[in-house]
Amino acid sequence: MGTSHRSGFLKKTNDGGRLIITTFIGVLIGYFVGRSFQSVSFSKIHLPTSISTSFDIAGKEENINQISESPFSNGSSPRIYVSTNPRGAELLPPGIVVSESDFFLRRLWGEPSEDLKKKPKYLLTITVGLNQKKNIDRMVKKFSEDFQIMLFHYDGQTSQWDEFEWSKSAIHVSIRRQTKWWYAKRFLHPDVVAAYEYIFIWDEDLGVEHFNGDKYMELVKKHGLDISQPGLEPNNGLTWQMTKRRGDQEVHKVTEEKPGWCSDPHLPPCAAFVEIMAPVFSREAWRCVWHMIQNDLVHGWGLDFALRRCVEPAHEKIGVVDSQWIIHQVIPSLGSQFPC
Repeated sequence: MGTSHRSGFLKKTNDGGRLIITTFIGVLIGYFVGRSFQSVSFSKIHLPTSISTSFDIAGKEENINQISESPFSNGSSPRIYVSTNPRGAELLPPGIVVSESDFFLRRLWGEPSEDLKKKPKYLLTITVGLNQKKNIDRMVKKFSEDFQIMLFHYDGQTSQWDEFEWSKSAIHVSIRRQTKWWYAKRFLHPDVVAAYEYIFIWDEDLGVEHFNGDKYMELVKKHGLDISQPGLEPNNGLTWQMTKRRGDQEVHKVTEEKPGWCSDPHLPPCAAFVEIMAPVFSREAWRCVWHMIQNDLVHGWGLDFALRRCVEPAHEKIGVVDSQWIIHQVIPSLGSQFPC
């Protein structure tokens, strides 16, 4: 009996010793692991943008917005730069990021600072076919050197325009059988046209005998219009009262329509409304409108009623310039060349 009691006591003592030793070793290992973990810089971990912009990975030790001398830390792991960089440029130092562009023509040789004697302030785009060449020439001559000219050729013919001197400095984009909204969505991204204060997106069948581009811009700025169009000759292709030219005003922003057509006097088609044959957008308004244009938009019908969503208050920022007016000739040139 005595021997059995002593062996049981020794067994319990040995088990307790093992437990103490195991616990001590575990604490010791945890201590060294913790010490080594503190030396790891989490800023070296490359995370997706959606995560890196939401958390301050390095805490007080190193902020995510801190700029490093190199995109690599210790020659290995890529480092995330500023979270405000454009998507896709997160690894670049902000000082070399160029997120916007323009259509300014450059020489092949020489100093870039000598390329442009004068930078155009506005962009005039017209979707054209060769049959309307003479009318386009008349239109372009109504605009000064402050306007960059850009032609979208829906018939694929571009070299025939070289007879005009202005065509040699114009931007030509040739893709067959497309409408101006298709071109605008693909070639007039807001970051590409950011250098221009206003963007004209015009049809080719406009009579401009009573129009001057510089005077038009003076009135647009004077009356604070972010979205506008020239007034339309009342007897030629008129659709809406809002876009009808008024002979006694410089600009108008509201009108009266047929009974029941306007649920609110500040909403289209009684206000905050222009048509789609000759709209003019400020740089800020176009950034919004571009995002609203759908990729499968063809003729743009209905877009005129939605433009008001891009400016506030729309009934004050959208208007028709009466004293610089045009004639809509209503020539279905694109449709006649490429029948369905």
